[in-house]
Order: sequence, then C-alpha cells, then structure tokens
Amino acid sequence: MSKPVTIVLVYQSLLGIYGDQGNAKVALKRLQLRGIEAELVSVEPGEPMPDDADLYFLGGGEDMAQISALKALQSDGGLRRGVENGGVLLAVCAGFQICGTTLTVGARDEVVEGLGLLDVETRRGEPRAVGEVLHRWTRPDGTESLITGFENHGGRTTLGPAAKPLATVEVGVGNDGSGVEGAVQQVGKGWVIGTYPHGPILPRNPELADHLLELALGRGLEPLPMPEIDELRRQRIDALRG
Repeated sequence: MSKPVTIVLVYQSLLGIYGDQGNAKVALKRLQLRGIEAELVSVEPGEPMPDDADLYFLGGGEDMAQISALKALQSDGGLRRGVENGGVLLAVCAGFQICGTTLTVGARDEVVEGLGLLDVETRRGEPRAVGEVLHRWTRPDGTESLITGFENHGGRTTLGPAAKPLATVEVGVGNDGSGVEGAVQQVGKGWVIGTYPHGPILPRNPELADHLLELALGRGLEPLPMPEIDELRRQRIDALRG
C-alpha cells in the first residue's frame, strides 16, 4: 500500500494572515476528489519540519513574523532537505521573499540572508503594489493559462539566472514592474515556485493547483471539471480586462 501524499502547511502562526492556508486545503481536496489518499500536516516553529513530504506551502506575513519564520526555517533545515529530496514548495508573498538569497526588512532596509531556495533578491520599493492582478502563465505543454489573484507587497524582487519567471504581467505590478511575476526553480530533485498573488491563488487558479500536484506526483492527472469555478474565473478576468 502506497503512503498518502503528504502536504505540509508551514508556520501558520507567522505566515498566515492572508488566508494562504487555502492553497494547502485546495491541494488536499483536489487529490481527494480524484480518490488519491492525502494528508495535511501543520507545522509550527519549534516543531521538526518533515523532510519527506510531497508538498510544502508558505504564505504571507508581516515583517517581523517573516523574519521569525526565516530564522526558524534556517535553524531547522527540514524544508530545504524536503525540497532537495523531491518535494514541491509553493511560497507566496513573504514566503516567496524569504526563499530568495537576500531580502530587506523594515524601515531600516536591513539586508538579511534568505533560504537560498530561489535565485532572487528582494528590496523595498515604492509605491506599494496593491490590487487585483492578471498574469499569463505558459504551462509545460506550451499552452497558455491566466492567473488571477490579489497582490499586496512593498518588495521589488529581481531574478537571477537560475530562476525563471512563473508568468508575465497583464494587469498589476508583479515582481518589480518589469513585466514578470513569480519565480520557478528546480532545487535538487524538487521544485520551488514563488509568487506574489493571494486570493488564495490556488482556489482561483485550478490549473496551477493541478500543475503543482502533477510535479509532486510525477505524473499527469485527469481533468476535474468544476463549471462554477470556471464561471467565476471568467467573471474576474472580464472585470479586470474591462
């Protein structure tokens, strides 16, 4: 009997202010609806991070909570090992920033070392990026899909050569106003995807949710039709495009 797909929700007490825990819950539900056994595990600072999970989720948080989470993850080391062992990590907003090589925090713009899971750097920028977004994502099969969400960040994130953009911006600021959004990078046997939109992003973008699941499982998944979700997406996209 194969073991259940393990989904880890990381440090919700620190990185849970924007409802990004919904990403992990959607991943769990989309597996269960397909008859795939899965379990959701919540890990808080001071608890050992599993290094053999299939999916990890980091969410958004305020500056001091972000740094507390970063220090705890650096000390534990389990998240890095988990990704290198083949896990897939989705990191949103503050979670995205701490996965980079360096970031600045607070009014003093102190530069701190990140987890180094993504070849990106984040610095504070003005004005703050706030509002609904629409991004164009090219899927692995070459077809294009749209990503909707809500960005709320004061950081400007630039990509190094090892990281590739997740998407291009149609509406919103994205990483730094240059027209790209998010980052994708293979780390060891696993993958890290960083992105700014909340929403949460996976309930609003089922194709992206299934892409993460397929990366974690190492195989394709059959479609999961949900006409009501498709209609809501259509309405959001039409509203953004005016």
